[in-house]
Amino acid sequence: MFEKLAGNERIKAVLRSMLERGRVPGALLFVGEDGVGKRLFALELAKAMNCQQRKGAEGCDHCASCARIERFQFPTADDTEANKKIIWSGHPDVGLVRPAGKALLVAQMRDIEREANFRPYEGHERFFIIEDADRLNESSSNALLKTLEEPPETSHLLLLTSRPSALLPTIRSRCQVIRFAPLRVEDVEKHLSTERRMPKREANLLAHIARGSIGRALSTDLAAYREQRDAMLEVLSSLALSGDRARLLRIAEEMNDAKRKEEYEPRLEVLEMLVHDVWALRLGAPDSQIVNRDVDEQLRQISGRVSSRRAARWITEIETLRGQLLVNVNRKVATDALFLSMAEE
Repeated sequence: MFEKLAGNERIKAVLRSMLERGRVPGALLFVGEDGVGKRLFALELAKAMNCQQRKGAEGCDHCASCARIERFQFPTADDTEANKKIIWSGHPDVGLVRPAGKALLVAQMRDIEREANFRPYEGHERFFIIEDADRLNESSSNALLKTLEEPPETSHLLLLTSRPSALLPTIRSRCQVIRFAPLRVEDVEKHLSTERRMPKREANLLAHIARGSIGRALSTDLAAYREQRDAMLEVLSSLALSGDRARLLRIAEEMNDAKRKEEYEPRLEVLEMLVHDVWALRLGAPDSQIVNRDVDEQLRQISGRVSSRRAARWITEIETLRGQLLVNVNRKVATDALFLSMAEE
């Protein structure tokens, strides 16, 4: 049932209305950041249309049909052939495709076209979920258009994407768009506490750093995050409290150690997040707007020595470096330059 899903109450109301009126479109485009629950909403819609004991417009979430619809056995990443086919749930009328490598393939779209023309085997409607639909290339998009132009009455296509602009206009125009908003911090924290049985302190921190995405919260290694945060707090302490430029250059060298190559960009992101907290504290923002409230004392010490204008400049400088990472840039030289620039009053 939709009520068990976190956030996006407006979308729940829209989908319930479609179900109550019996007017679920043949093609829906679910747009929103990764991890906000697009696939979960798609599966709840499939349950509602195929439930054996519907409760009003929604699925009961208990019958054999509902239980099997959400039960997928995904092939391993190295099983290339299986990943090129429709991945069926435990229910024969609900399938999913996802990119096989870097793109969604023509063969996958042709499989959907063929299967969509069959009447439901067991349920009332067939559902085909296309994950990361923005990874359709021109050929696979054209193959999918054949199904979108003449959708079978008993089949529904649900395209999920975080980058709708990457889809061909002809694809977008044939789908009804449903836009998902980032989840509220409170919704993410409640989900982590109640559904995942996470301690409140950890749930609160993850909810803040997840930026509205339960998926991002669940994939975050909190121990690694805290280690990266400790290192970046040293940067801010050196900048604001001790003025130790030699320490800044040693930290820059540590960041660019080959063994820490994968941590470089996450550390910059953590540094920017900490500066945002310092800036917010300097401006007198309420505690609810501070991400790293568990290190509040350290952040307040730093904010007491940093003007709001200087904190704003730091954010601009960090963002500039993060943008430069998209091209070939000497990270060690760029990091040294960033820290020395931040050290200037």
